Amino acid sequence: MPKGRGSSSLKDPELYEELRKDGATKEKAARISNAAAAQGRSAVGRRGGAAEDYEERTVPELKKRAKELGLSGYSGKRKSELIDMLRNR
Repeated sequence: MPKGRGSSSLKDPELYEELRKDGATKEKAARISNAAAAQGRSAVGRRGGAAEDYEERTVPELKKRAKELGLSGYSGKRKSELIDMLRNR
C-alpha cells in the first residue's frame, strides 16, 4: 500500500496487486489503479506514452535506463546485451 495510506484509498486493489507484481512502485500502482477505477481500465490504458525503441537508443541511454530500473552488472555490456538485459529483467 502507498506509504501513510490505508487500504481503503485503493479503488481497484486487484489491479494494484497486478501492477506491483509487474514491478510498478507503490505510488504508481495506486495512481494507475485508482484512475482505472474512476475512468475505466481501457481509458487509462489508451493514455500510455510512446516509448523509444531500445534499438534506437544509445549505449549511455540504455545504461541510464538500467540504472533507473535498479539493475546491476550493466557497465561492461554491449548494446545488444543491454537490450536483452532490459527486456528480460
